[in-house]
Amino acid sequence: MPAKILVSDPIANEGVEILKKAGDVDVKTGLSKDELIAIIGEYDALAVRSETKVTADVLEAASKLKIIGRAGVGVDNIDVPKATERGVLVVNSPDGNTIAAAELSVAMLLALSRHIPQADAVLRKPHVDDASLKADWKAARKSFIGIEVHGKTAGVIGLGKIGSEVASRLQAFDMQVLAYDPYLTEEKAKQLGVKLVDLETIYRNADYITLHVPKTKETAGMIGEKQLEMMKPTVRLINVARGGLIDEQALANALINKKIAGAAIDVFSSEPALASNPLLGLDNVVHTPHLGASTSEAQINVAVDIAEQIVDVLAGNPARAAVNMPRVSAETLSRLQPHLVLAEKIGSLHAQLSTRPIDKVEIILSGAEYDDLPNSHIVRAVLKGLLDSMVAESVNFVNASALAKQRGIEVIDSRKPGARDYGSLLTVRAWSGEHSREICGTAQSPIDIRIVHIDGYYVDIKPEGSMLVTEHKDRPGVVGKVGTLCGENNINIGGMHVGRTGVGQKALMVLIIDGPAPESILEEVRQLPGMDTVRQVQL
Repeated sequence: MPAKILVSDPIANEGVEILKKAGDVDVKTGLSKDELIAIIGEYDALAVRSETKVTADVLEAASKLKIIGRAGVGVDNIDVPKATERGVLVVNSPDGNTIAAAELSVAMLLALSRHIPQADAVLRKPHVDDASLKADWKAARKSFIGIEVHGKTAGVIGLGKIGSEVASRLQAFDMQVLAYDPYLTEEKAKQLGVKLVDLETIYRNADYITLHVPKTKETAGMIGEKQLEMMKPTVRLINVARGGLIDEQALANALINKKIAGAAIDVFSSEPALASNPLLGLDNVVHTPHLGASTSEAQINVAVDIAEQIVDVLAGNPARAAVNMPRVSAETLSRLQPHLVLAEKIGSLHAQLSTRPIDKVEIILSGAEYDDLPNSHIVRAVLKGLLDSMVAESVNFVNASALAKQRGIEVIDSRKPGARDYGSLLTVRAWSGEHSREICGTAQSPIDIRIVHIDGYYVDIKPEGSMLVTEHKDRPGVVGKVGTLCGENNINIGGMHVGRTGVGQKALMVLIIDGPAPESILEEVRQLPGMDTVRQVQL
């Protein structure tokens, strides 16, 4: 029997035509939850945008469903864990809106530079006669004197696919491009023709700053009053990435007080934007209602992309942009699960401990327990953990390898027969140039997952929650002073692990705490005598 495919949200007809090659297609949009539950059991595949909510109840009723295709990037409307549990592959289209978002960023930059929306508004408003229009015409020509972008300095924060496309286009205007991306290698930066610098250098020197990063706990509110104070009074900010990256009230204050020249905002901390948003209505702001992916081409691209993936999966082939785990047998998945959790945690720990771009990763599986488990799944899990907080794109077990390659990260994986004192040992070495770090862990069971070595220091920690990781000189009082600082600041310590290379030599401490410590406390710890490095991680 031919496969049955349900399209429950409007997608471009080009995508529907592709789906027809794989089976019988029903286009039924605007279904209520109960209506969807009543019919979903008939279908092998489901194509959605953002309107259809694929909840746990819907998935429970989807007895035949093999794949859900989301025509777009975000999958917030799909219960992905439940889909994985039910063996339903979820795919999206992470690249379909790349050009659309990049072009909007450049359009916003040019609109800011030449006051295009404001000038348009002057001529668009009703005029009672030619005399009033003539007066406005003259006033506008005098008021809206713009600036050229030629020869100016642009700061691009985030060099993923969209950021890279923006950088390429800005170079066509003969702009110098400064770039910040802590996980991009110098070699890749040279290929892109950009100069890698730190954030402060961008804030102090750029004439334009454009954001292309995901919203994470590190990037939320990354531009606030302090950062705005560093900027030139002539700087212009563009955000077509994610709402909440910029403190909107701080930005509004800076714009009102002429501390910066302008801003172009496509995304807001709350969407749809609230009438009380302080940026709305400011003369030196260009506003758009989240139009980053709103082009005819982007809508066709995402529809075609997910349609092709649905066709491939129904034909028994792998999808190129799966959001959840590719299917394996239930037995293998059960055995893999603790090792995948460990691998992702080790990758995340590497990313959070590293202070420089990682350009090479070696993954070593040791012990008989790994003999009949697939390397590729564990490698993907390490890379997912490593890249999750580094890139704007959604990282999953399928695209993690491609994203690592795109960022110039060399990946090596191998097996060794012995596992020292453990039934299995996962070793991950990460290089930043000549500097390397090694982290080892073991997964004895789903509830017994542990990090056991960091750079040769023996530790024994469960990779979960908040931690402080310090490197310091092994001298009396260092550990006690850290504990005292935590106590004085009401930071509860749940555990402590200290390893050292020898008496009076180097030592490493992992402090388990009940919640994230404020930056002010970390700075006090850094100032302690004998302290070399302090990093806070969240696993």
